[in-house]
Amino acid sequence: MRPLVVLRPEPGNTATAEAARALELIVHAHPLFAMAPVPWVVPPASEFDAILAGSAALFRLGGAGLDALRSLPVHAVGETTAAVAQGSGFAIAGIGEGGMEPLVAQLPPGRYLRIAGERHVPLMPPPGVEVDTRVVYAARGLPLPPALAATLAEGAVVALHSGEAAGHFAAECVRLKLSRERVSLACLASRIATKAGEGWQSVEIAGARTDQALLALAAQMCQTV
Repeated sequence: MRPLVVLRPEPGNTATAEAARALELIVHAHPLFAMAPVPWVVPPASEFDAILAGSAALFRLGGAGLDALRSLPVHAVGETTAAVAQGSGFAIAGIGEGGMEPLVAQLPPGRYLRIAGERHVPLMPPPGVEVDTRVVYAARGLPLPPALAATLAEGAVVALHSGEAAGHFAAECVRLKLSRERVSLACLASRIATKAGEGWQSVEIAGARTDQALLALAAQMCQTV
């Protein structure tokens, strides 16, 4: 069985690694990004109909400014983000599936406050939908440690949860002159696979945008030589 490499930031890294070990996978957990809050100006809640949340990280890193926005319901990109939003005291107006683009496409007319990370997917709202974006956190890319580079050189499956992680991981492989021929990628979405580029041993896309679906795919790939 090939090992699974988990690169997502904390606290998601630990959660994914533990779930993977419960599937009896050999796991190497190395967060590829360090997350940190950034200063932001909190707009009046009265100017918006709801919040758009594309990541659970914003509720952990948004700081005290979020307190002034709790009267706004949240449209969350997925179940995990919705659960963290609820745990932070926000009501849930809707839960999307498949990313921010389809979530925004189904919004009723109104003005929405998108709270996001520094690197976020550009949106094209439908007519009648206005989106104001505020950045509350940033991710700093970390280098691949030598021990992980050695693991990848021997052959591994890498779980990729975001396009940013895919791009940074690919760049690190170039920097370290690591061959892609023995590295397989399990991606949460097709956009992530595109960001990773070409030349990998194999690239597979999860059947749904959930950690459970990604790990199910990764488990199959770890057993395939």
